[in-house]
Amino acid sequence: MAAVEQLRALGLSGAAIRKRAAAHRLHRIHRGVYSIVPKRLLSREGHWMAAVLACGPDAVLSHRTAAALHELRGTYRSRIEVTVPRRSTRNHNGIQVHRSTTLTEADTTVVSGIPCTSVARTLFDLAEVISRRALERAFDQAEILEVFDLTAIQDQLARNPTRPAKRRVQQLLEEYYIGSAPTQSELEEAFFALCRSVDAPQPEVNVWIDLHDGEPPIWADFVWRRQRVIVETDGKKVHGTQQARQRDPRRDQRAIVAGWRPIRTTWRQVKFRPHELRPTIVKLVNG
Repeated sequence: MAAVEQLRALGLSGAAIRKRAAAHRLHRIHRGVYSIVPKRLLSREGHWMAAVLACGPDAVLSHRTAAALHELRGTYRSRIEVTVPRRSTRNHNGIQVHRSTTLTEADTTVVSGIPCTSVARTLFDLAEVISRRALERAFDQAEILEVFDLTAIQDQLARNPTRPAKRRVQQLLEEYYIGSAPTQSELEEAFFALCRSVDAPQPEVNVWIDLHDGEPPIWADFVWRRQRVIVETDGKKVHGTQQARQRDPRRDQRAIVAGWRPIRTTWRQVKFRPHELRPTIVKLVNG
């Protein structure tokens, strides 16, 4: 992947570039950006790099696309998000350009050879384009990957006082314990949302519990320790196997003997019959 300026630096004239493009030895991806691989064969990362090159010097991958590159959250958007440190730049098909006058070298890094916003700047930018809960999950993922840097986040808050992201990130830091609810599936996320909708203490999410019975600790989806309640969200992929059908009853038996109250719920109940589940949770944890 190369911009015209890079090809010229290698000694190719404009005519030579056009000749190679006509012979399909170079393939135009965006205006001024060429690849030796046809566009349809480019990897996701190849398209991301092409988008950055198309937006000119100092452009970086950002927002939801940078979050995917950092593995903070996935993205299914067709438009690639890029930030440029100036007020104007050429528009390109398939690229959403964000213009910033506050982006500095400290806000950027390189991942897999692609210039992008730093983890802290990416999290800060996400606050303006995704929901509160999605932002919590991105912060949780940064903590899990051990790339969360509170000092760097506070630096973003200080240097961007007028952006809407400042208030949203401040609220999250004040109200949410980073790393406390790292859900791992859509079912877990749906159940966590249900828990937030009832008048009850919030659970720990995806934690180990030592039952002190001489056997290995168990991994629990949702836990209320003081109330000694465990809720398992039984997704088909994990709990529908023959091994799980043998393992799960024994696991519940151990928990009951150790003084815990394990219960199980399913996707169908969480999504379509929450009126059954809400009073159950409230009764169990408020007792």
